[in-house]
Amino acid sequence: MSVRGYGRSTPYLFLAPYLVLFLAFVVGPALFGIWMSLHDWDFQLPGKPFVGLQNYKDLFDPLSATSLPFWHGMRATGIFTLASVPFLVALPLGLAVLLNRAFPGRTFFRAVYFAPYVLGVAVIGLMFRYILDTNFGILNAFLGLFGVGEIGWTNDQPWAWIGLVGLTVWWTLGFNAVIYLAGLQDIPAEQYEAAELDGANRWQQFWNVTVPGLRPVFVFVVTITILASANMFGQAVLVTQGAPGDSTTTAIMVITDTGLSQFRMGSATAMSYLLALCLAIISLVNFAIFRERKS
Repeated sequence: MSVRGYGRSTPYLFLAPYLVLFLAFVVGPALFGIWMSLHDWDFQLPGKPFVGLQNYKDLFDPLSATSLPFWHGMRATGIFTLASVPFLVALPLGLAVLLNRAFPGRTFFRAVYFAPYVLGVAVIGLMFRYILDTNFGILNAFLGLFGVGEIGWTNDQPWAWIGLVGLTVWWTLGFNAVIYLAGLQDIPAEQYEAAELDGANRWQQFWNVTVPGLRPVFVFVVTITILASANMFGQAVLVTQGAPGDSTTTAIMVITDTGLSQFRMGSATAMSYLLALCLAIISLVNFAIFRERKS
């Protein structure tokens, strides 16, 4: 091989290890999942007959065994996403604006607000299970000091959703705040000085300098927050266990139960790809909304 030919292949050689891992752990499982969704894949049966698009059709058939649980799970997923995303987008932004200012102990407070995010979902779930328990939870005991009666944070609506959204916001708020903080530090200080010289107040500076400067960050934060909220699993399993009824049983919980408890992997993978399609459409809409428009 000539030196020139070797030089052309150098980038591909450096990319090869990643491409191998990407093909083995992303593309391969994705293609295998599509193949499974086209079969009646049951771990308990020796044969996996080909059924074509039947698993997908069953999801839109009200008389099938998979349709009702799946769409109930999608409804619960939608409720949680709509309830949590606004808080996880707005509150971290306000926190980042405050932490971007110079004041004593700023580094300490940055670490404090980010600290909960490093905890695993098992830790967060078990901790809030005891905090929110109706009978002996710390929160109800504290509220009882002010004469507030017992609240069913884990077995009554809308309190179950309030509890799940509250713990998720407390847990993940610091991550989005750090992303916003990095974006704020990339906005040139001269833009704020120019706005101040033009007579802009704090709110006008925020709306006309900070928000446009954070447009790429908004795209990232909103997208990953929607995806994370739509894939909520551990909090509901550990805190509410899908109760009351199946009102907090999310789509991921339904998929997990269908595939790993009922051993109907064909139906479970069909549910997964339908959920993924919905999230892909939402992500494209999000990119279209936040894209920079040229005047």
